[in-house]
Amino acid sequence: MSAPQEWIIELWQEARRKKILLVIDEIQKIENWAEVVKKLSDEDKRNKKALMCVLLGSSSLQIQKGLTESLTGRFQLIQAFHWNLHETGSLCRMGLSDYLKFGGYPGAYGLANDLPGWTNYLRHSIVETVLEKDILTYHTVKSPSLFKQAFELVTSYPAQEISLTKLLGQLQNKGNTDLVKHYLRLFEGAYLIKILEKYSTNQIKRKSSSPKILPLCPALYYLQIQQEYSAQEKGRVFELIVGCQLVRLNGELFYWREDNFEVDYVFKSGKKVTAFEVKSGRKKFANGLVEFAKRFPNSKQVIITEENYEEFHCCPARGIA
Repeated sequence: MSAPQEWIIELWQEARRKKILLVIDEIQKIENWAEVVKKLSDEDKRNKKALMCVLLGSSSLQIQKGLTESLTGRFQLIQAFHWNLHETGSLCRMGLSDYLKFGGYPGAYGLANDLPGWTNYLRHSIVETVLEKDILTYHTVKSPSLFKQAFELVTSYPAQEISLTKLLGQLQNKGNTDLVKHYLRLFEGAYLIKILEKYSTNQIKRKSSSPKILPLCPALYYLQIQQEYSAQEKGRVFELIVGCQLVRLNGELFYWREDNFEVDYVFKSGKKVTAFEVKSGRKKFANGLVEFAKRFPNSKQVIITEENYEEFHCCPARGIA
């Protein structure tokens, strides 16, 4: 057994004796860490011990791999989400308008008045670090440059439904839609984006639908823009931050579109279904909600505007059916 693995055992045994919480950071850097933790956890279970261990790491993909391969049924996954507007307000003064540009990564908030500095920090300290160290270090990608280009492309479509074929056509290389799907799964696994399927009671229609892409904070989109939003862009980003709040809830998140009718988000928790329409300057009507209510009469309908957003984002679960 290697020295780092022995170190885990020593820490674990010491925490047992002292009956304290054990926290290990950057656990993914230790080879076969999951197997060691599994062995120790099973020993505790057999001996009826009650040690609580918290495992942290900057590589979400590697941690998830270790959890699913070795620790099935032995852990609770706790995700640290990007900072929302309410959480941001506890650190600095930032209104909704600035949050729609810079929100998500608190380490960059101090650079909000220095756009070149903010851009440099976010691109090199956040995005490239996640893409290269969290994803490319552990996953084989044929063309890293194409992979990075794909990330810039998908984050330029905030809260928008887009076909895989269209995405593929905009990449400056040959490939197929399976390649795009693979890239999207890696981005999602690293908690950079969320992919929404179309809501339908037909599972086949869900899986075959074009994805709706949510960059998981506004900063990832503004990094691609770096100029004042148009009214349409601002509306898209406002819709995005509503979706990012719904992602935090326990349930399934979808979008809905049939014929000329659409609903921004559909949240499903058990048998409860809630349709959300986000009203901004680019939207004046809620015909989609009316049609959705006709087709799914047991659903609940909610409209989110800039006026009621603060109440919603402080407790989004209140709007759920």
